[in-house]
Amino acid sequence: VIVQAMVFGNLSNYSGSGVLFTAHPYRKVRRVALWGDFTPGNQGEDIVGGLVSTYPISREQRETAGRDGDLSMEEDFPEIYKQLFSISKTLVYDRKWNPQEIEFTYESPEASGLYILQTRDMVSAKRERFEVFSPSADLEASFIGKGIGVSGGALSGRIVFTLEDIQRFRREEPGTPLILIRSDTVPEDVRELSLTEGLLTAKGGQTSHAAIVAFELDKTAVVGCHHMVVNEGSCQINRTLLRRGDWISLDGRKGLVYLGKHKTQDEGEPYHRSP
Repeated sequence: VIVQAMVFGNLSNYSGSGVLFTAHPYRKVRRVALWGDFTPGNQGEDIVGGLVSTYPISREQRETAGRDGDLSMEEDFPEIYKQLFSISKTLVYDRKWNPQEIEFTYESPEASGLYILQTRDMVSAKRERFEVFSPSADLEASFIGKGIGVSGGALSGRIVFTLEDIQRFRREEPGTPLILIRSDTVPEDVRELSLTEGLLTAKGGQTSHAAIVAFELDKTAVVGCHHMVVNEGSCQINRTLLRRGDWISLDGRKGLVYLGKHKTQDEGEPYHRSP
């Protein structure tokens, strides 16, 4: 029998939980670079379940993702960030471990309040090159929203909400890519996700269940599109109303969402991704 103390990320807004990766998710580099999600005042299961808004770990991540108005652990909880960075360097540089995925909770903003819950090897990307959207004035004009890009490249597809929607389009348009729309995801959604090419959710972060499953299934996915409201058979992103069967386009790297169908092309350099 293992007996251990429980730690709480929901004690106050000065406590929290998170999941980080020790390697840069967008390009293959040797240095340790912290990337991932954290959320103040919540437990780790809330992050994994995609039930809460999450924030980037590092300033570099925040700037790269264009999330200028967001918190970052590096800037808002500097002592926790420094301790996580030190631990990550010890594991990767000193102990020669592979890049890690680390789950943590902190009960206070001081370094002494940090607890490492578990660590494991990161999962490697299945592809090194992805499609990108061909630049055009039409593409820029069709931008309707932004979330967090977590998997895949550029994808245009028809919107679906249910298994019945998926089955209908597979009969009527067997070669058409489909994009599953969800407010958030639960484990039971794996069947629908496995039958589609893309995923767009209103909630969740880079390390949520939706993001991890989409990555493992090699799907294009954008999560945490906070200005999207999902209803039965329709959704609204900012002021744009979308219904089943409508075309949308996702940028799985930048988290951008566009209205309509757009041309893609091969990217210029390899892309390395971790979940």
